[in-house]
Amino acid sequence: MTLPLRAVTPAGPSPARRQVLARRVRLLVAATITYNVIEAVVAITAGTMASSTALIGFGLDSIIEVSSAAAVAWQFAGPDPQAREKVALRVIAVSFFALAVYVTVESVRALVGGAEAEHSRTGLLLAALSLAIMPVLSYAQRRAGRELGSRSAVADSKQTLLCTYLSAVLLVGLGVNSLFGWAWADPIAALIIAAVAVKEGREAWRGDACCVVPLTTPSTDTTAGGYGDGDGEACGCRPGCPCCTTDAT
Repeated sequence: MTLPLRAVTPAGPSPARRQVLARRVRLLVAATITYNVIEAVVAITAGTMASSTALIGFGLDSIIEVSSAAAVAWQFAGPDPQAREKVALRVIAVSFFALAVYVTVESVRALVGGAEAEHSRTGLLLAALSLAIMPVLSYAQRRAGRELGSRSAVADSKQTLLCTYLSAVLLVGLGVNSLFGWAWADPIAALIIAAVAVKEGREAWRGDACCVVPLTTPSTDTTAGGYGDGDGEACGCRPGCPCCTTDAT
């Protein structure tokens, strides 16, 4: 018995769509770099004035964010972004590890006894602003990176999302310190962020492509190899990968 023929849809977006997505990634990376440069200058300046290790660390994190975004910008500036992806992933991974080391060292120093930071209204405003802006940039880049199938773009979006967590930590730490004088709150939370940075760095170094295999259409048929992400976004997750059940990572 002859089975009916089924049309085979080519995997991944069309060349025209890939150009659109690559252009979108470049614009998002440029926006991330611009914001983080401003963020770094403001945070380090305010942190120095207030003797705030948390603020200075947040500013240095912004510099690391710039290095990660610049790696993706370099990748997509070439005629064949895929050929540069491994190097870009290595740069992103190293930036995660560097951030984890710095946050851990400064957190331990703060816990064992350091200079008490003064109240910083500028720091509070900066943390609140970053908490509002960074999730939007991260989501947009992650969505474009997944559809494009770019592991480096997705990894860089996680770096931006990590900055969101650090913004929340900074906001809580500065707020609690200002209101109650609990100087230990910020370094404890920052140590958790350092652990997350190590995890993301390891995934970037391995080139974990769990969430970035592009599909042309969303699928809920796991027998066909496609996995829906629950919000209508095409996703090529393998079984057990959490990225298609939640967009938080």
